[in-house]
Amino acid sequence: MRPFDTIGFALISLGSNKVRTALMLLAMSIGVAAVVLLTGIGNGARLYIVDQFSSLGTNLVIVIPGRAETTSNTPATLVGQTPRDLTLEDATALERSDLVNRIAPINIGELSAVWHGKERKVPVIGSTAPLLQVHHLKLEQGSFLPEEDTEIARPVCVLGAKVYRELFGQNAALGELIKLGGFRCRVIGILGSEGRSLGLDTQELVIVPVAFAQMLFDTKGVFRILIEAKDQHSLERLKKHISRTISKRHYGEEDVTIITQDSILTTFNRIFKVLTLSVGGIAAISLVVAGILIMNVMLMSVSQRTAEIGLCKALGANNTQVMVLLVTEALLLSAIGGIIGLLLGFAGSWVIVQFYPTLQTTPPLWAVAAAMGTALCTGFVFSLLPARRAARLDPIQALARH
Repeated sequence: MRPFDTIGFALISLGSNKVRTALMLLAMSIGVAAVVLLTGIGNGARLYIVDQFSSLGTNLVIVIPGRAETTSNTPATLVGQTPRDLTLEDATALERSDLVNRIAPINIGELSAVWHGKERKVPVIGSTAPLLQVHHLKLEQGSFLPEEDTEIARPVCVLGAKVYRELFGQNAALGELIKLGGFRCRVIGILGSEGRSLGLDTQELVIVPVAFAQMLFDTKGVFRILIEAKDQHSLERLKKHISRTISKRHYGEEDVTIITQDSILTTFNRIFKVLTLSVGGIAAISLVVAGILIMNVMLMSVSQRTAEIGLCKALGANNTQVMVLLVTEALLLSAIGGIIGLLLGFAGSWVIVQFYPTLQTTPPLWAVAAAMGTALCTGFVFSLLPARRAARLDPIQALARH
């Protein structure tokens, strides 16, 4: 038989039993749709995380106090001492390098913000003026932290958009005094309504000068030091500069952890790729179930079409041609079901984007190809047993419906 005749014969066979064909198409399409949709969600989550970190700049270096290998199994650990704190003086020393573009020491805590009897708990970040550029924050009104000595504890603050609305409503906030942890603080600016900083929603933040934050939190250390390198090529040299500088200031100990933005992005990329592959693999199990359904239905179909198969063999069709007819039928079924599944998967991704615009759930091309490839392979493999059984039928007994 010619290839077109084989395909035409398979289509006629599929159309002769619409209910059976519809059930097999449904099983195959659900499997493909699950693979496409779940891998799309996993890929969208990965892109979202990468975008959030990339928005902070790829030249960012984070210096964290404490280093596991310098404190474990040491006398300091035995007597209960903690790693040496990072200080504002450390930040000033680190800034003295041509490799540094901007530097922003950070303190974080939670305090009550009060204005005219209205009160709410807010995350408070203490930092310096460069934080606006380092973290790409947007200022809606007023000005940001003043450009001055980091050790001046000026009682001023910048409010997040949500904090501003909840405390002031429709009233003007600039120039007003609020209470933070019992200290009066003048509002000099309001942040924009979008963005995240240090894992916190910027709408919920109150930002104050770092020295003022140290007074509010009663601490002399800083939580983190954020350093923006001049360019991507300066990162390794900057890390060495940080290690040398901290070692000199901390009596020969490199008791800090240095993290670059690239290392964070690489880690998240690796984690989400594994998760995406895992959920795609779990979804692909449904394609195996669909293949088993195809095999069972085709086995029943062979028993119901013995006379038809016997007639084909009586007219000269050999065993291979009979197998090709049934395998072609299964492959057509898998291909049509796969295409329907792709349409369903892309439709589901589009619906998710309508509800969550920030989550771009477009499935990767490899997932689309893998879903279709798995569907076709499943249809082929699970059709071999029914096709082989049909090919072995004796034409005389088949025509006699034995």
